[in-house]
Amino acid sequence: MRLRITVEGVVYDVDVEVLDGGVSAPAAVPVTMAAPSPAPPPAPAADPAPAPAAVKPTPVPVPPAAGGGADGVKEVKSPIGGNVLSIAVKPGDAVQINDKLLVLEAMKMESDVSSPVAGVVKEICVKTGDAVATGHVLVCLE
Repeated sequence: MRLRITVEGVVYDVDVEVLDGGVSAPAAVPVTMAAPSPAPPPAPAADPAPAPAAVKPTPVPVPPAAGGGADGVKEVKSPIGGNVLSIAVKPGDAVQINDKLLVLEAMKMESDVSSPVAGVVKEICVKTGDAVATGHVLVCLE
């Protein structure tokens, strides 16, 4: 069987022999390097395609990351299952959007859990070392 292989832009024509349905023991066969074949001529240059018109991205609504209760308390829930590695806040701390609340570890990877809203930490619902599932309430903010 004859194959054409391109390696880093250099084209090689090689002969390949299939033995016994493709399964065989290695044989002591002398290996010779094939001379590279000349590369095929480049395709003729075509007229450049017109630039695509600018497309404005369509805004995608983002669901709220924290559930809200009737009393104004927002629950920050675990985005993944894992173990609580560390907690960066304590009750009474004021937090801004994207402030780190805690760190989860799952499959040897650490993931920061950040505040989805500005507020004050009302309650920490987990402790370091706890195993949590996706959707488990981690922190309550008010």
